[in-house]
Amino acid sequence: MTDRPLTLMAVHAHPDDEATGTGGVLARYAAEGIRTVLVTCTDGGCGDGPGGVKPGDPGHDPAAVASMRRQELEASCEVLKVSDLETLDYADSGMMGWPSNDAPGSFWQTPVEEGAARLAELMRHYRPDVVVTYDENGFYGHPDHIQAHRITMAALEMTELTPKVYWTTMPRSGMQRFGEIMREFHPDMPEPDPAEAAAMAEIGLPDDEITTWVDTTAFSGQKFDALAAHASQGENIFFLKMGKERFGELMGMETFVRVKDATGAAVPENDLFAGLR
Repeated sequence: MTDRPLTLMAVHAHPDDEATGTGGVLARYAAEGIRTVLVTCTDGGCGDGPGGVKPGDPGHDPAAVASMRRQELEASCEVLKVSDLETLDYADSGMMGWPSNDAPGSFWQTPVEEGAARLAELMRHYRPDVVVTYDENGFYGHPDHIQAHRITMAALEMTELTPKVYWTTMPRSGMQRFGEIMREFHPDMPEPDPAEAAAMAEIGLPDDEITTWVDTTAFSGQKFDALAAHASQGENIFFLKMGKERFGELMGMETFVRVKDATGAAVPENDLFAGLR
């Protein structure tokens, strides 16, 4: 037996990702006395600048955006009661196909072994019992999400410390509800072209393939406030337009696929720490 607290480590790509995909579990497990460690891989410099100025437009300063987003990230962590924040501070690579993908020093251009070695050091320090990151497609194909997945899985191989590993996902039924709510708030939204619709249909998983359903409804207000802390990116955070009540209805359940387990806990499960306490 050990006095070391149970520890959750979430590895995310950008400031604000921690709130969107795992804000509920970070808040819930912090409230349960579990140590919560957030690793954010990039500086978010390809986000919107003041006044909504877009990357590549005149007046967009990636260094200034990164500084602003670091402050927002710290505010979000305070809302979610994250125990420890670690930032790798690689340059944001932008969306797939952007010129920033090829920029020297971008996360997408960083050798996986280099990023994994840095993350492995953090894993050895914190010795997480549960690690959460994205699937191999980064959930929706963002290069930095894909790279976060790659370095996380490589770091886990280097350390062999973690009993339970999860990838974030969404049930297809939830994606359908999300689409309906999007149309409710944007009735004039054009129908996606067939290729885009087909790509959207592949996001997430059939409900019966999801191993882990964690009810975080009681913490949906914190999750909403954590997203709101990323005010500079508000134009891109659709969820904030819902208001807290609707947000809680849609975002109160966080879902995962368990990809590694040393506990023998049965699935489906409703707790990332099932078998550990």
